[in-house]
Amino acid sequence: MKQTKELFIEALNKEKDPKKAKFFPRFFKTGPGEYGEGDQFLGVTVPIQRMIAKQFAQSLSLEDLQSLITSPFHEVRLATLFVLILKFQLKKATEEDQKAIVQFYLKNTKYINNWDLVDASADKILGEYYFQKDKSTILKLKNSKDLWENRIIILSTFYWIRKGHFTETISLCEFFLNHPHDLIHKATGWMLREIGKRDLNILIRFLNAHVTKMPRTMLRYAIEKLPPSERRKWLDLK
Repeated sequence: MKQTKELFIEALNKEKDPKKAKFFPRFFKTGPGEYGEGDQFLGVTVPIQRMIAKQFAQSLSLEDLQSLITSPFHEVRLATLFVLILKFQLKKATEEDQKAIVQFYLKNTKYINNWDLVDASADKILGEYYFQKDKSTILKLKNSKDLWENRIIILSTFYWIRKGHFTETISLCEFFLNHPHDLIHKATGWMLREIGKRDLNILIRFLNAHVTKMPRTMLRYAIEKLPPSERRKWLDLK
């Protein structure tokens, strides 16, 4: 039987949990004025979403995914992104296939609108695709007024960090020093921490240059893996 988008939604609905559906809106800050305002939940866990995505990855088209990514339900959008990642990573995926997936992603950033949606997908699609390409198009996201596009660009660099390439991440962390939202402070601090795990000297240079200007959350995330005495030293300089 052909795996259709209707069956995809049906499979997710079969796994919904009312208790989790009640808890998730609080966890993902969906109240009035919060960053996830208005989002809706089925109550399906991430492992189940991944399992369903794997079942449907080869049969769903980008046209199908375009319909699914606009769903009002958080889990449908996240599971759609899992399908998109799997399609991007297929061994038989051509450069044109991957380019189409990247274009799809960039066209639909308004639906990639919570931290877990961004964190699960940005590095695996945009990060990988642009690693050895001209990055000017994607780096423009730093200038966006949209919180999630800002987080998408900084999280995309996680792929580059894992490849030992830190230049763009450092530049973005400097650019976002005065960003108003703590979700960007957390993301930049996290990426700095990942750089420090690979090259501590680069992290220390960044801290020496910017510790007094860094948001405290950004600093705490960046120094999380340092020895306690070292962490205290940096926090005292703040």
